[in-house]
Amino acid sequence: MDNDPKWTMTPSPTTKMNLFQSVTSALDNTLASDPTAVIFGEDVAFGGVFRCTVGLRDKYGKDRVFNTPLCEQGIVGFGIGAAVAGATAIAEIQFADYIYPAFDQIVNEAAKYRYRSGNLFDCGNLTIRAPWGCVGHGSLYHSQSPEAFFAHCPGIKVVIPRGPVQCKGLLLSCIADQNPCIFFEPKILYRAAVEQVPTEAYTIPLSQAEVIQEGSDVTLVAWGTQIHVLREVANMAQEKLGVSCELIDLQTILPWDTETVCKSVAKTGRLLISHEAPITGGFAAEISSTVQEECFLNLEAPIARVCGYDTPFPHIFEPFYIPDKWKCFDAVKKLISY
Repeated sequence: MDNDPKWTMTPSPTTKMNLFQSVTSALDNTLASDPTAVIFGEDVAFGGVFRCTVGLRDKYGKDRVFNTPLCEQGIVGFGIGAAVAGATAIAEIQFADYIYPAFDQIVNEAAKYRYRSGNLFDCGNLTIRAPWGCVGHGSLYHSQSPEAFFAHCPGIKVVIPRGPVQCKGLLLSCIADQNPCIFFEPKILYRAAVEQVPTEAYTIPLSQAEVIQEGSDVTLVAWGTQIHVLREVANMAQEKLGVSCELIDLQTILPWDTETVCKSVAKTGRLLISHEAPITGGFAAEISSTVQEECFLNLEAPIARVCGYDTPFPHIFEPFYIPDKWKCFDAVKKLISY
């Protein structure tokens, strides 16, 4: 895997978009090109809490973009049925923290539908979107990162973008993919991240990590918001320590790109994984275990995990809870001096 991801993108005009606008653009492209596509969830008809579906009901009608009751189990259950019947179903869960009432529908129904029917039926046209991660003031119920819960579930795909260009391409890939997908959107980046994004549809391959920055001394792995933290850490390590960091955006949590990560660690001999979710049972543990099995003789230091603490997500103590650049930089120093 090199620095130039092989995107399926034909040259098209670009426009300046933040992350939520790139979501809107992807959904607009889908509704325009696929007459079976429907978007539904709490408040999506007027644009949603984060404005991701703004203008779509007016453009495509109330039969294709519509509100649901406040019932996440019902939203996903309806999405499964719609997908099985042949529709391209795009469900929104208003916050990732509220996906848990739908856990049974996702894990026991959506993920197993094709398997239990011997491939006679499937709900592969289902995509579930949800705002994800810390936002600075979200506290217990508007800050969670639940990707590890779903990483334990064969039959679904879990994807998390780091910016507007990746967000649109990966979301369109999830919508096109013939497996049910969960697409977590870092809500702190909805307005903060701005890039030139193609206005036409394009896809970025799922299950393919991206090497954002090549390096020789330490491999840094993250996804979503944490990529921007580790990018800063890589710069600090170069300036203050003379340490060269290779930065990898995992992008797809399930099924994840073991090859790109292991190839990097075989080169650098050191690995730091960071995510906002609590450390125990977090997806960093799965990456760490796999790398230890595959790259044991290449490792120059124990694998480091810099993650959230094993507590509920705090409110005023959020700055102390999150794995900020200083915690990650300290971990890099320990890796180098081991």
